Amino acid sequence: MKLCIVTHKVKKGDGQGRVNYEVAKEAIRRGHHLTLLASEIAPELQQSSQVEWVSIPVNSLPTEFLRNFIFSQKSADWLRKNRSQVDLVKVNGAITKAASDVNAVHFVHSSWLRSPAHISRIRRDLYGFYQWLYTGVNAFWEKRAFQKAQVIVAVSQKVAQELESIGVGRSQIQVIVNGVDLEEFSPGVACRQTLGLPENVTLALFAGDIRTPRKNLDTVLRALVKVPDLHLAVVGSTEGSPFPAMAESLGLNQRVHFLGYRRDIAQLMRAVDLFVFPSRYEACTLVLLEALASGLPVITATATGGAELVTPECGVVLPDSDDTDALADALSSMMSDRTRMQQMGKAARAVAEQHSWSIMAQTYMDLFEELSKNEEHRSHTNLSPSSRPITLPSGATSAN
Repeated sequence: MKLCIVTHKVKKGDGQGRVNYEVAKEAIRRGHHLTLLASEIAPELQQSSQVEWVSIPVNSLPTEFLRNFIFSQKSADWLRKNRSQVDLVKVNGAITKAASDVNAVHFVHSSWLRSPAHISRIRRDLYGFYQWLYTGVNAFWEKRAFQKAQVIVAVSQKVAQELESIGVGRSQIQVIVNGVDLEEFSPGVACRQTLGLPENVTLALFAGDIRTPRKNLDTVLRALVKVPDLHLAVVGSTEGSPFPAMAESLGLNQRVHFLGYRRDIAQLMRAVDLFVFPSRYEACTLVLLEALASGLPVITATATGGAELVTPECGVVLPDSDDTDALADALSSMMSDRTRMQQMGKAARAVAEQHSWSIMAQTYMDLFEELSKNEEHRSHTNLSPSSRPITLPSGATSAN
């Protein structure tokens, strides 16, 4: 099979880029030929005889809006000229103006635009207007992209529901959850002192962009006031963040430890007792799976994509991200029973083991191979996307 993947990055160290990297590696392992329309790809992919890289350099352009627009145009131009040379085209969202066979959706901009946490509702300035415009244009483009695809892959049940809400047919959607590195993120013991963490205390971890309220650190801090024996380690750049000042105003200076941006997140997860992440809006966050893989009990919220993976045996899913009392109760209940926390940690690891990068990549490739078996499945036939039959391969789940 000749597979074409259209995306900005195909490499580790980038959420969407890592997904495409793992799919590319699995395609190579199965002996398929790859064409990558991308701005960046991993060096080892460049060296493979099975990979053709069509470079679309846009990183020097000044704004994300302009980078996306130019990438979309150039990738569509290439596909119009060369579509007959590939069997299947896989894209991400509105990455290109051209039609695709499989569109893997990591984010639904129309749902984000409606979210109370959207930047334009918080910042009534030029930046807020730019974010409103950027999200709105992407919402328009992505809806057109979904209409041109044969199969839509949602990276979480939350994304699947959001796709349905904008008119994507349920039978067209399949859910393939993102993966996690089970070797890098694994249960273990790490020295808190070496990592700059407090010893001999119950310690929760929060990780994410803390420069905006979207990740919901403010509710976590308010809940912490009600749980006096719990400490919190916060990973995220503090530059421009309002939360260090908020922690001080709440009298939490001795219990909240701002660690800044860190690359040793796997080590940090081995050093803490639980993970708390009641985000106000996420499509599917990798850090949630990383915490589960690290054997941590998890407290999250239904607004966080991927929360459907958190069972009562391994964590708590709050119906309301902003319910301070419910979050405080969950934290208090969890930390009061260390044996229960240990049991939840084991259950968390068992959940994560079902979602390795390898399993995810195999599921994608099973789907691609199924779709490429028949000429009628391919996007360059006369069938419209809505009329093409879809076979659900083993490993993928429908959005029902």
